[in-house]
Amino acid sequence: MEIFWYSAVTLMLAIYVVLDGYDFGVGMVYPFVARTDEERRLVLAAIGPVWSGNEVWLIAAGAVLFLAFPRAYAAGFSGFYLALIIVLWLLMGRGLAIELRAHLDHALWRQFWDVVFVAASALLAVVFGAALGNLVRGVPLNAEGYFFVALWTDFLPGHDPGIIDWFTVLLAMTSAVLLTVHGANYLTMKTTGELRARARRVARLCGYAAVPLIAVVLAALSLVQPSFRINYDAHPIGYGLPLIGLAALAALLVFRTGERDAAAFCSSSILLLGLLTGTAWGSYPNILIATTDPANSLTVTNASAGSYGLRAAFWWFTIGLGIVIVYQICIHRLFWGPVKSGSSDFSAH
Repeated sequence: MEIFWYSAVTLMLAIYVVLDGYDFGVGMVYPFVARTDEERRLVLAAIGPVWSGNEVWLIAAGAVLFLAFPRAYAAGFSGFYLALIIVLWLLMGRGLAIELRAHLDHALWRQFWDVVFVAASALLAVVFGAALGNLVRGVPLNAEGYFFVALWTDFLPGHDPGIIDWFTVLLAMTSAVLLTVHGANYLTMKTTGELRARARRVARLCGYAAVPLIAVVLAALSLVQPSFRINYDAHPIGYGLPLIGLAALAALLVFRTGERDAAAFCSSSILLLGLLTGTAWGSYPNILIATTDPANSLTVTNASAGSYGLRAAFWWFTIGLGIVIVYQICIHRLFWGPVKSGSSDFSAH
């Protein structure tokens, strides 16, 4: 059961990154593609009906982590307390910006919430990338399974790293670029005219920028966390996950050049899924890797809940997951297609 729950948490987090990731990306390209107030309202209308539903996956993943691996949940939420509070405020700020922008017809009011929307979206992409870097690199877990991480130490991965070092900054930059591509690809499907043309240009440029960043990350990964190769060497089928991601990156560039918008968006989605699930494959069985002593690492075995609880929760989880999937399918089908001009609310479809 531990393998199932590890896979479930991994998949839910990966789906969250794909779904809410294009919301972050739309926020980051917002000032570059939308030049008039009408265009800004169209961009917001593109994500207005779905952004809050996309966040459900993050909440659900946190709940499943608490259910299945309570020790890892407790250690992670205490050790990354500052980062998680920052994420909470950024999510609140982005939501408020989307909901309150149109509540007052004043240019300064709209500009303020536009700045909040862009800044919150960009910082969320950066923070989530840095968080992934911390999970891959490891944290200084003690024998009791807890840790404290300073904001930075010597800017180097090692025995006592900080939240920010060169590796986590690299992951943060890569995350921001990949989600920018993803969001721009989403906008190309949801807009028309000059707005879509600008989104296509941003997606194409950032797609080319993602290639060297991903190459550097893959090279740095073997240097920072060489133990990742253990699972891949023991079970070579796992190489298929990152290879699928790299194939999706190549397809993304081809589809983007051919202006095949839906195919490019699907490619960026598969790229994110392939890279994240490939990371989880290399990390298994570790949930939190210890930089102090490998024996202190929290794994699917020593951090899991009781076997009876895991088995009993399986059926409730299956029902809840089915409801969420049906909701996501219905809401995306309902608001499928480009947004229409001439409306100032999220029903502009």
